[in-house]
Amino acid sequence: MSARRYYTLDLSPEFREELRETLEDLVNPVEIDVFIGPDCETCEDTVALMKAIEEEAPVREGRKLIKVNIYDKSNPDHLEEFKRQGIERVPSVTLIEGYIRYTGIPAEEEIRGFIETIIRISEEDSGLEESTKALLANLKGKVYIETIVTPSCPYCPYAVLLANMFAYEAYRQGSKSVISDTVEAYENPDIADKYGVHSVPAIALNGVLAFVGVPYEEDFVRYVKAAAEGRIEELVLKEYGDATGF
Repeated sequence: MSARRYYTLDLSPEFREELRETLEDLVNPVEIDVFIGPDCETCEDTVALMKAIEEEAPVREGRKLIKVNIYDKSNPDHLEEFKRQGIERVPSVTLIEGYIRYTGIPAEEEIRGFIETIIRISEEDSGLEESTKALLANLKGKVYIETIVTPSCPYCPYAVLLANMFAYEAYRQGSKSVISDTVEAYENPDIADKYGVHSVPAIALNGVLAFVGVPYEEDFVRYVKAAAEGRIEELVLKEYGDATGF
């Protein structure tokens, strides 16, 4: 079944005007990397969407504040960047060297969280509590966050933004210990099936389903810490009684 059936790409003048007004909040330049490849039904739309964001970004001191880089899997010269950022699926969209990534097009509702992520990176402000920032600066291990979403889910952008800011704050403080991956379920049904996802947003930490719904920051902190320490399955079992049962 074509992934195109599950989203509508809005590049209308009205959308572009709203985008232009929102992006006026940008302060520092942000780069967006887009990874595409052959036999990809949504790659063309993903590029078009990212290019629209680039085009509507403001110019400061003669420089566009958003730059989009396109990497094509069919181009041998681009394969090193795929490898460097650990990108295996197309389309993928990444920020801050791949520590924030979208596996699948961030369309419809997801564009809101994506734009807010860009703005916070540009402003160099994650918006997280000081205690959360301190924990992220001193994580003992790696944490891979997968937030499974669908384009029409109105709550998913909030879960994604929280996960993205955890990755950004860790990156900003030099620990680079957290990857936030937003996984579009219709384009990547095998990942959704792996976790038995029936409703979204669903969040997995280091391969263990930990939340269905939008978590509070204080709860997310505990789970991220447990994941970094290799205790995430133990914590899920303790609190839910079943590491798979949501």
